[in-house]
Amino acid sequence: MHVIHLSVECFPLAKVGGLADVVGALPRYQRKLGLDAWVVCPFFDKAFTKERVFGTIHQGSFMQGNEKLDYEVLKEESDPLGFPLYLIRIPGKLDREEVYCYPDEAEQWIAFQHAFLHWITAAQIVPDVVNCHDHHVGLIPFLMKHAVDFNHLSSVKTLFTIHNGQYQGWMPWSKGILLPAFDTWRWGLLDWDGLINPFAAAVKCCDAFSTVSGGYLQELYRDANGLEDLIQSESQKGYGIVNGIDDEYWNPEIDTLIAKQYKKSAVKSGKKSNKKEFCEEAGLDANVLLLAFIGRFAIEKGADLLPHIIENIFSNSDYKVSIFILGSGDDAVQAGIAELLDRYPGQLATFFGYNETLAHRVYAAADLLLMPSRVEPCGLNQLYAMKYGTIPIVRGIGGLKDTVIDVEEEGGYGFVFSDADSQCAAEAVLRALEVTADPNALQKIRQREMSLDFSWDKSAKEYIQLYDQL
Repeated sequence: MHVIHLSVECFPLAKVGGLADVVGALPRYQRKLGLDAWVVCPFFDKAFTKERVFGTIHQGSFMQGNEKLDYEVLKEESDPLGFPLYLIRIPGKLDREEVYCYPDEAEQWIAFQHAFLHWITAAQIVPDVVNCHDHHVGLIPFLMKHAVDFNHLSSVKTLFTIHNGQYQGWMPWSKGILLPAFDTWRWGLLDWDGLINPFAAAVKCCDAFSTVSGGYLQELYRDANGLEDLIQSESQKGYGIVNGIDDEYWNPEIDTLIAKQYKKSAVKSGKKSNKKEFCEEAGLDANVLLLAFIGRFAIEKGADLLPHIIENIFSNSDYKVSIFILGSGDDAVQAGIAELLDRYPGQLATFFGYNETLAHRVYAAADLLLMPSRVEPCGLNQLYAMKYGTIPIVRGIGGLKDTVIDVEEEGGYGFVFSDADSQCAAEAVLRALEVTADPNALQKIRQREMSLDFSWDKSAKEYIQLYDQL
């Protein structure tokens, strides 16, 4: 079976969030199971593309409104990712340094989708399934069925994988002229509340849609940023498949980015060594419990709660604790955290920005990881943490609820709280500090969580079963 994954992010080509980690790992695990999986992404002017050798396998052009766009399809020649990677480059549109933040994103993603369909049509490539990841490529199921030049692909099955339903790619109908010519009688499939909504169009037109956890699928029926009725009406097409992690990259036994590699049997000494080196560099006390936050400073991640949580912990805890924050995003959140650095020297340290290597070191060093998310379709950070013997403290929503069981329940290995507010989160942290202050309890929880299997092996099989079903 031939499956093409279509996405605007893929690690290590271009990463902003968990979408990149999924697309950079899932196809490799699928290929191990015998699936002919490809990945097609936009070209980005980043280190990965500068350091690798790409060959041009196709060139073409098409009209986007009144503008003629030339494109080329590049294929990475050494196959370092474990799957064929194809990049579409369009001068002036798909050749930029950043993934997002440009005012003409709608034009970029329309061009990407049009070029993809133009290429596979010209090259007579007919996959069995096109797996579209998030709204950036949400027009594909519609265009394959109803665009004049591409409806020969209408028999190709489409799976729309929802990584985050809060972002839907809305654009005014004035952008409609930029789309490939389509059956205008079908315009309603593109529309939602008077706008072109690629996310809604994908749900309407795909053969199936999946979410990155079963819990998130249930949440979308209640909160889908205005599309609740649509998700409910199309529920027979919905499937929840929890994300996995790439245990060839996130694995303390073989991780070359951390100070000392360690197995589950040596987690106590391994984490102690990593913690000692990390805390010396961060200016923190390695002899107390270390709590970490890793992620974007975004409202959906609950990052705005962090300053209040930090103050609450330091002012109310009977247990000594250090806190390390790794992230970037909202300026107000960053400023609020920065203000606390002078008040809690030696207790609080930060790195404002994105640093993949540092993230590995934090997971290896930290005792606890906090995720006070308002929205978390799956969450990968808690899975990485548990792989490294770091205990997650999470709000019980979406994929966090699916993957973390509270220690007060049978077989539990984390700390779960219910409300997205600083008081509730701080209370969960204080509860975790009380429990893990006992070295025996800490070791028992670490052993339990590190025995869990959250690799992509199981999830890749579930995706393949869904493809087969389609």
